[in-house]
Amino acid sequence: MPAPEPERLDHFIARANAAYYATSDPFADFTTAPEICQGFGECLGLWAAVAWDQAGRPPRPILAEAGPGRGTLMADARRAIRAVAPDFAAALALHLIETSPRLRAAQASALGEGAAWHDALATLPPGPIFLLANEFLDALPIRQFVRRGAGWTERHVRGGRWEEHPAADPPATPAATPAAEGTVVECSEAATAFTAALARRIATQGGAALVIDYAAETPNPAGSLQALRAGAPADPLAAPGEADLTAHVDFPALAATASAAGAAAFGPIPQGRLLARLGLPARIDRLAAGLPAPRAAVLRAGARRLLAPERMGVLFKALALCHPASPPPPGFEPGYAPGYAP
Repeated sequence: MPAPEPERLDHFIARANAAYYATSDPFADFTTAPEICQGFGECLGLWAAVAWDQAGRPPRPILAEAGPGRGTLMADARRAIRAVAPDFAAALALHLIETSPRLRAAQASALGEGAAWHDALATLPPGPIFLLANEFLDALPIRQFVRRGAGWTERHVRGGRWEEHPAADPPATPAATPAAEGTVVECSEAATAFTAALARRIATQGGAALVIDYAAETPNPAGSLQALRAGAPADPLAAPGEADLTAHVDFPALAATASAAGAAAFGPIPQGRLLARLGLPARIDRLAAGLPAPRAAVLRAGARRLLAPERMGVLFKALALCHPASPPPPGFEPGYAPGYAP
């Protein structure tokens, strides 16, 4: 039997994650912020409502989410919007970007009627868009380039092992940046393309987007690709389709991409700082006051996990995109002092 052909890393990730999300329950392997604390989705929903108001309350706005998971974030967001911003609730049309039939079914169960699903941003109807994306970009494929001598190789995968082949098109940044032997530089063409398309749409049709994902303060010279299987770290090259593959998001590069495409980019800022500015601690205080002590303790612990610098508060970052004529979106205004504790 002939040996398999080497597969470029981004192609390997795309194939593996497509199989994983089509056949597995990802929430058996990891827990996202909306599942940890209901206030997360509520804050993001009200962020979208305020962004709509700042945009002049355009008619027929699209409220969208990319990578909606089980639908928990949007269910919490929509509940908060209906309670606090009924005009936005009455005007909006709900659209979800999701390719997995399994997850679409879970989202339909959580949200009921009134949502429309899409495989890609490009098929959403025209109009001002207010898009939320939490832990969406980290699952998009990446390429990895390795510094070898005076040039670069690119990582491929064959038989569960790395192979390096001469890089035919190394990105401009690594080619121009001094790097030690063996340094790994990552880029995500899929994340760049999504961000550019979203920014062009916002610049021409109006709206805003809030993207939250995990990203290190400085790039890891060994690369950031990781896998979770059964809730534990695993070899990302083994058993493709049986583990969730993710990588850190390069938010400064995506902010530059969005600006070049015509949108105004704000951030990135730490997730904990954004949620504190959006009022998550006060929201948790109000919710906890009406609960029995054990449930209140669980609620507060979940909020601390999202806010605390040593937990998810700094590892996760937030980037906002707006129409260039819009004011700074909620949470990104200048002059705030950072704050985390609920």
